[in-house]
This record gives sequence, C-alpha cells and structure tokens, in this order.
Amino acid sequence: MEYNTQRAKLLLPEYGRNVQEMITHAMEIESKEERNKAARAIIEVMGQLNPHLRDVDDFRHKLWTHLFVMSDFKLDVDSPYEMPQQEVLNSKPDHMDYPKSRIRYGHYGKYTQSILATAKMVTNQEERDYLKTSMANFMKKQYLAYNNDAVENHVIATQLKELSQGELILENPDELMNTSVLLKSMGIQQNNNKRQQNKKNQKNKKKFVKKN
Repeated sequence: MEYNTQRAKLLLPEYGRNVQEMITHAMEIESKEERNKAARAIIEVMGQLNPHLRDVDDFRHKLWTHLFVMSDFKLDVDSPYEMPQQEVLNSKPDHMDYPKSRIRYGHYGKYTQSILATAKMVTNQEERDYLKTSMANFMKKQYLAYNNDAVENHVIATQLKELSQGELILENPDELMNTSVLLKSMGIQQNNNKRQQNKKNQKNKKKFVKKN
C-alpha cells in the first residue's frame, strides 16, 4: 500500500491525485502532437471537476494556467494563451502601509476630521455657515449611531470647534436637529421602543409566574 505521504506533493490539491498523474504522464509523451491532444483532454477534465470556474471571466485561460502550474511549468505544449511566468505567479504583493493618521474621535471617522480641518479654507461666510450647520448635524447623527442613548448639543458644539481648530463655532447649539428626529431617521428609536417593550413584557411574565 502506498500512502499519500510517500507520493509527490500535489501542487493544486483541488484537482486531485488523478489529474496530477495525468499531467505527469502527458509530460512523458515524446510526440508534441500527442502531448497537445493529452493537454486538451486534461483541460476538459479539469473544467468538469471545477464547474464553478465557468462563472469566472475567461475560465479556460485559468484552467491552462493551472495546468502549467501543476506541471511545474515543464509541460511543453501549444497553449491558446501565453504561458504564465513562474516568477510572476510566485511574486509576493507589494507591502501595504497602514494609515498612520490619528483620529481624535473614532465615531466621527477620518473624513469628518479631514473636512473640518480644512474649514479655514472656506472664506465665504454663507458657505461657512452652511458647513458649520451641516457638519454639526452630521456629527450629532454619527454620535447617536455610536451611543444611541442621548447627546448634548453643547458637546457637539465643543467638538466641532476643536476639530475645526476654532474655525467653526456654533453660537446657538440648541438649533441643531432634534435628537428624536435623528433617531427616527436612523431607525434607532423604533429599535429602542421594541427593546423597552420586550423588557416590560419580561417583567410582566415574571410577575405572572410568581403569582401562579
């Protein structure tokens, strides 16, 4: 009995041992014409074993690439596609640096902080007033998404001033959108009401059980 640990390593295990052996056999065929026939037959078998590849753009190209990979790029056949380069397939992706910018308040997000940091570039007073009001209401909405209990308008005003480096100041924070209106628009108030009703039902159920 021959164990898999004693056999050659499968380069693409999803195709199985039989396909790997078929490719090994094809590599030993001396006639190139016969090798081409064998390669095309193997491609058909590979396609049947992996029908999900038919949903991939140019799936036959992918099959031919897998064929060469499993032959360790040593199968000499005429492919309808350019033979892939082993160095390219084995190359590692470029290193991606993580963002290093510091976010003062995570629930507002990076872009809110970036927009407010450039507030000094807005010189038109009408545009500044619009930016101030719209960003303050947006911040309040984001705050409620993070903590849906409540938020004080003066907190939003303070943080707006801080993030805009003193450029945007709310003279009357109470003019911000009503908390209940924001919660309703976000669908949070309805969820809160359901949770409160469920708690109430649980309490009533416990009282009923104790009485009986």
